[in-house]
Amino acid sequence: MTHSQEHAHFADRFVGRRRLLTAGGLGLLGLHLPADFQAETARAATPSTPRRAGGSAPRIDSCILIFYYGGPSHLDTWDLKPHAPQEVRGDFRPIATNVPGIHVSEHLPRCSRVMDKLAIVRSLRHPMRNHNSAAVEALCGRTPLRGDLELLADDPNSFPCYGAALSHLSQGRRVGGGPVHVALPHVMYNIVTLPGQNAGYLGAAHNPLQVTRDPNRDDFRVDELELPADLPLSRLEDRRSLLSLVEGQTRSAERQVSRGVMSVHQQRAFNLLHSERVRRAFAIAQESAAVRERYGRNTLGQSLLLARRLVEAGVRFVNVNDKIHNGQVANWDSHENNFGRLKNDLLPPADQAFSALIEDLEARGLLETTLVVGLAEFGRTPRINGSAGRDHWPDCYSIVLAGGGVKGGFVYGSSDRFGAYPAADPVTSGDLAATLFWRFGLDPATEVHDLTARPYRLAEGEPITRLFS
Repeated sequence: MTHSQEHAHFADRFVGRRRLLTAGGLGLLGLHLPADFQAETARAATPSTPRRAGGSAPRIDSCILIFYYGGPSHLDTWDLKPHAPQEVRGDFRPIATNVPGIHVSEHLPRCSRVMDKLAIVRSLRHPMRNHNSAAVEALCGRTPLRGDLELLADDPNSFPCYGAALSHLSQGRRVGGGPVHVALPHVMYNIVTLPGQNAGYLGAAHNPLQVTRDPNRDDFRVDELELPADLPLSRLEDRRSLLSLVEGQTRSAERQVSRGVMSVHQQRAFNLLHSERVRRAFAIAQESAAVRERYGRNTLGQSLLLARRLVEAGVRFVNVNDKIHNGQVANWDSHENNFGRLKNDLLPPADQAFSALIEDLEARGLLETTLVVGLAEFGRTPRINGSAGRDHWPDCYSIVLAGGGVKGGFVYGSSDRFGAYPAADPVTSGDLAATLFWRFGLDPATEVHDLTARPYRLAEGEPITRLFS
């Protein structure tokens, strides 16, 4: 038998096992990877060397970005207009906070008591009025090239989300082998998967570790961190050695690109299993009942508690997605019964969980090194519609930040008397993106390239340095 025949014979014997071990049979090892985690069609761009941006504030270690899918009304949360006509000001009244002169909605009483730790930006704006295109503005800091109503879903050359860009530019800065970026507790949908949740042109290797289970459930677990009961790590290492042997014998039979991508995912999966800090972080049941109740025994509350645990474990970027599907009763998209839904369903758990997160991070000494951002894809119309609701409004809305060197008890920018347009210091999505990257010590002017080698700045805007001490 010739050398070539021997190689072909070996490949025939092992190709089935190899495919099991790589393209889906990782389940044999307990590594039930999501489909997008195994994707082989996207490539990772060559990492650029980041230059440190200017500014005196110490760089942050982590960011927790809370995305309130659907678009909360800024006029009924962070930017009330008590002197506007009834059809603008609505049903809610402002209340004082622990910072003189700053008022928020009466249905944010817990947040009002930590206002000295928060900064409100009341002048964010962008041109996208559709949920899908506006999500790219919020989650990627970019205006979609395909425009407002033409963008439905991502494609391989889409813009990357913040955590993916951070992963791309932070090679070697993982803690204990864990992931740079985690998204939880679900993927968001609006007919199709909502754009802006993955790595886009940076490649599948920089997609977040996507959690798709509710951390409020008693049986919560993350499949990627689970091993079969009869498979200890020592046996996992043995199978890893076998996999290396098989790959060495069959590499000439497969395409270089496919092998390279799967190698990234295999390494990531093994790293997850060996990262004891990350495994412990996901064990949310270890938290006391009092702590869990403090955040709220609901999906959002436990997701923010899990985000805190992940930051403690060294995860650098955590996306917490509040709500999963589009629809007027499924998320913050309050075209009807805006005030009833905010008062009874949406604001109480959001108020409790957000304030608990800020207090907990501070108590654990993590607030100064962790930037917390609460935002949505847009706000709501100043004028109340005929169904007692408010419609989409990206022309001016509010976001809230805390930690990471943010000036507490601070309001940046302002809206006009109806909350319709910025009156001072308008902020773009690009400015917010530049601010996030700057806080991580990355230069927003750093160049990255898409799949066609087209160059892009890491962020198109400028850091909002006045937000920070």
